[in-house]
Amino acid sequence: MKTQMAVVQMVSSDVLAENLARAGSLLGQAAAEGARLALLPENFALMGRDEKAKLTIMEAEGDGPIQSWLAAQARRHGLWLVGGSIPLAAPDGRCYAACLVFDPEGQCQARYDKVHLFDVDLAGGESYRESRTIAPGGIPVSVATPWGRLGLSICYDLRFPELYRRYAGAELLVVPSAFTQQTGEAHWECLLRARAIENQAYVLAADQGGRHQNGRRTFGHSMVIDPWGQVLARLDQGEGVALAQIDMAFLQRCRGSLPALQHRR
Repeated sequence: MKTQMAVVQMVSSDVLAENLARAGSLLGQAAAEGARLALLPENFALMGRDEKAKLTIMEAEGDGPIQSWLAAQARRHGLWLVGGSIPLAAPDGRCYAACLVFDPEGQCQARYDKVHLFDVDLAGGESYRESRTIAPGGIPVSVATPWGRLGLSICYDLRFPELYRRYAGAELLVVPSAFTQQTGEAHWECLLRARAIENQAYVLAADQGGRHQNGRRTFGHSMVIDPWGQVLARLDQGEGVALAQIDMAFLQRCRGSLPALQHRR
């Protein structure tokens, strides 16, 4: 069974309503082109001018305009919708970077909180401290879909293969991201292809892709990768939608001919 799936690339601004309107238009495009599942990027609703900006739109779980918007978009377009990441309240005043999955009826089927936080000092003076405003999640989360299990992760998680091994056997892995230009140029594609190959799964990766109002540059190159590590669709920079068909029969042939998942020790 072949199914069309979409990754949505954005260059989100610091205006919530503007970002939701643009994301809605891109989801409509994906649905019109036959997508049954769509993935939004990390921080799709807001790329603030500073790290504290996300706290101004933080919501309680199950209650808030961004969550309502996601549910409405899933219903409107008849999509399984993976909502990138949004800020949900943590007990200590920070937020969780939460990835929510909605079914075509608009019901939230899963929540994953980003486990690995991007606290790094890169060459050239580029520095990030996500832990100042984001509390880490604690557990991997996967969810049943019509195409098999879907394993959830966010951006910096991509560098930690042990997380994805917790999803061993899942047919789909998603990586909503806001990868920096510097780290994306060096590692984005090779890490994504490695996660697809070693887990014999389809990988859907939706990235932010351009220059934002806070001066940050994100890499883009959103893509869909098959279980053999081949890139099926790619969108370089700027906003747009990349679509590809996933084929569960092909996935099973890959696993059957090279049963690496069965050979783990």
